[in-house]
Amino acid sequence: MSDLSVVVRVEEHRDSAGVRTVNEQAFGRPNEAALVDALRGVPYSISLVALARERIVGHILFTPLQIEGSPKQVVVASGLGPMAVLPEYQRQGVGSLLVRAGLDSCRASRTDAVVVIGHPEFYPRFGFVPAVTKGLRCEFEVPPEVFMVLELRAGALDASGGFVKYRPEFSAFE
Repeated sequence: MSDLSVVVRVEEHRDSAGVRTVNEQAFGRPNEAALVDALRGVPYSISLVALARERIVGHILFTPLQIEGSPKQVVVASGLGPMAVLPEYQRQGVGSLLVRAGLDSCRASRTDAVVVIGHPEFYPRFGFVPAVTKGLRCEFEVPPEVFMVLELRAGALDASGGFVKYRPEFSAFE
């Protein structure tokens, strides 16, 4: 991130329009922005924004999810996504800053594991592995290499397995 100064903080109510713009521009469609709007305010969610020169240039959202059929019912899990960065700020480390800050917030909130449906070239750098290696299945039909998990508490998913069920809002924007 050369001379780009970026600050990551918790999303505030006044940020909603900027967050919407970031998601629409990053994904080139309104679906992810509408999903963020639908998920805004869900209990135990973590929503962070990245600011450069007082402008929102990135956003990341973590929402609670269920791992059904897991013998370890004590697993507290979150889903990462959507994560978006304005096109002109991509490939400058903004997304990595958001992921690291979000994972730190998840650790602080005692989240055991985080799942993501995302780029298999990007997320492994943060420790994500294919979820199938932990016996996890996704409710959405996605290639196994894009459905990944990161244990934030060592051993949280040992011999766990299960079916990952996202919040119902995700089904409306599939």
